Amino acid sequence: MASQNRYAVAPTVTMLAVMRTRLTGAIKGHALLKKKADALTMRFRQILKKIVDTKTSMGEVLRSAAFAQTEARYSAGEFKYTVFDNVDKASVRVKATMDNVAGVKIPKFEQIVEGADTRMALTGLSKGGKSIQLARKMYADAIQLLVDLASLQTAFLTLDEAIKTTNRRVNALDSVVRPKLENTIAYIQGELDELEREEFFRLKKVQKSKHAKQKIADALRTEKEAAADQNEQPNLANGDNDADIVF
Repeated sequence: MASQNRYAVAPTVTMLAVMRTRLTGAIKGHALLKKKADALTMRFRQILKKIVDTKTSMGEVLRSAAFAQTEARYSAGEFKYTVFDNVDKASVRVKATMDNVAGVKIPKFEQIVEGADTRMALTGLSKGGKSIQLARKMYADAIQLLVDLASLQTAFLTLDEAIKTTNRRVNALDSVVRPKLENTIAYIQGELDELEREEFFRLKKVQKSKHAKQKIADALRTEKEAAADQNEQPNLANGDNDADIVF
């Protein structure tokens, strides 16, 4: 199983160094991604708590705004068309910005109020003006909550996807990449050790063969020297060549 769960590489010293470098990078990357996942999870839980609180507050605010509109309609009568006539452009706009959390870009919405409309301040001047202004303020608060909730919901979905992606990368590094690199390093080390043993055995065989040849050569040289010494000794039994002795 370990032989299959590895990279198909040549068992060389260079490739061993490359695999060790990749393993070091994978370990560092796993640690950084783990910290990133923890940071995103912490921010995710904070946003989730804010969403729950905002939804609870929005229910109260919308209910109060609906009651305020009903009171204003009871006090001032139907003022819808008067409001339509006095409004030329929206006084509330939404600006989109980006927030950075551990390298993840999160959209953030902000409410921008563009100046007060003086004509709206005169709405209901004859009767019910206070109720109309109260209803307007309540709905302005509701719009602010809606913008905040939209920002939180968008950040919630973005962080949820980023956390899933980061966790998949962490699991891939921990369960796939690191074991394959470790198995590959073990395979290369085993092959290099086997090659080293083979080379050592080969050198021993060569050295043994050289020693045997050297012994044979030394024995032959010794025999030749002994034969040469024996041929150089004089023959005392044969006296024909000796000189005459005169007394």
